[in-house]
Amino acid sequence: MTESPAPPEDRARWRNWAGNQRAVADVVRPGSADEVAAVLTAATAAGRRVRPIGSGHSFTGIGSPEDVQLVCDGMVGVRSVTDDGLVTVGSGTTLHRLNAELLRRGWSMTNLGDIDRQTIAGALATGTHGTGARFGGLATQVRGLELVTPDGEVLACSADRSPDVFRAARVGLGALGVVTEVTLQAEPAFALRAVEGPGTLTAALGDFTDLMTSTDHVEFYWFPHTDATLLKCNTRVPLEEGLHPLPRWRAVWDDEILANAAFAGVVAAGRRVPALVPPLARMSAKALGARTWTDHSHRVFVSRRRVRFLEMEYAVPCADAAAVLAELRRVHEASDWRSAFPVEVRVAAADDIPLSTASGRATAYIAAHVPAGNEPGPWFDALEQIAGEVGGRPHWGKLHGLDAGQLRDRYPRYDEFVAVRDRLDPGGVLSNAYLDRVLGPVGAHRPR
Repeated sequence: MTESPAPPEDRARWRNWAGNQRAVADVVRPGSADEVAAVLTAATAAGRRVRPIGSGHSFTGIGSPEDVQLVCDGMVGVRSVTDDGLVTVGSGTTLHRLNAELLRRGWSMTNLGDIDRQTIAGALATGTHGTGARFGGLATQVRGLELVTPDGEVLACSADRSPDVFRAARVGLGALGVVTEVTLQAEPAFALRAVEGPGTLTAALGDFTDLMTSTDHVEFYWFPHTDATLLKCNTRVPLEEGLHPLPRWRAVWDDEILANAAFAGVVAAGRRVPALVPPLARMSAKALGARTWTDHSHRVFVSRRRVRFLEMEYAVPCADAAAVLAELRRVHEASDWRSAFPVEVRVAAADDIPLSTASGRATAYIAAHVPAGNEPGPWFDALEQIAGEVGGRPHWGKLHGLDAGQLRDRYPRYDEFVAVRDRLDPGGVLSNAYLDRVLGPVGAHRPR
């Protein structure tokens, strides 16, 4: 490794996207793996902690710095694309930039979540996923990682090189090293035919499996205080069949005026007069009408989210999803809670990644939201308790109350991950309060 001086530090205030996580730390912006190594070895020698950060879209404290914040925006862009779609990209590249650059080269990501502001490293570290019963989360598309460990080693890992590190680091929580480069398996660019329209929670729960496997990528939003849902069914189609995007006026009306501006008004009104939330929820459920359109895949997968919120999302076994949702509805109807945001429901295939929320089981995701600045209170508590009864696993970047002891019981390969963490970061340089809570301090675990 060529020695490089650590980039200069600037003391700065930091806050995440939702504003619920704040910190003051020294900030460094390395532009290469060697510069990252210099930052980490200096911190190790000084007994300081370093946290890498992407776009700060997590709601938990996973990215919150205590001493040094390592910002990855100097390591961006597509480095190479092979003829068979292996794409190597800088870890600080945002998903929306990656999608645009892939499309220009004739490629697409296999699956995406509905937000594309995250960096690729941040999205992988927290287990970001989309929806689709046959498709895994973003981490299942990873074929290689360049990882800088706290001792300054630049480690290239894949299924064939340092495979134990590769297995764990695909959803690594930023706890194993600083990811500086990612190699992903892309596929030839494709389109999605989107069919969206109203449904009911009663119908969704009555035939959950058939509904969620009816097309390639299915999700729905349930509006509490009602039985109404907004159902989204996306089918993969070749680009050769042609694109039929929404007319500009319809996209602006639906996605900017109704889904963002009008919804912001609903949230604001509900904050001022909580009694208005139920009728406003019924109005919101009826506002978005049916529509069908076909566009490049990433333009269908991704939605604009201009209204800021806090989120809790639990991954439960697919077989238990309908019962969890039914109980969540029952508890909500028996309470006096006011929930302006819809509950989002998605699915994903099982994978083999130790700390993936879909590790070893086909998974349904159930997400609840409250406006940013609000206390989640009993609404989130209810979801956590109900999901916990079926072994629910919280999204690493979304709010939850679990600790290492509870999480260890929900992940059969939890100890495998922690053993890799303890070996690569024996001094806890990459840890913070959140990681100490969910993984335990370095060396705290013993074999089962």
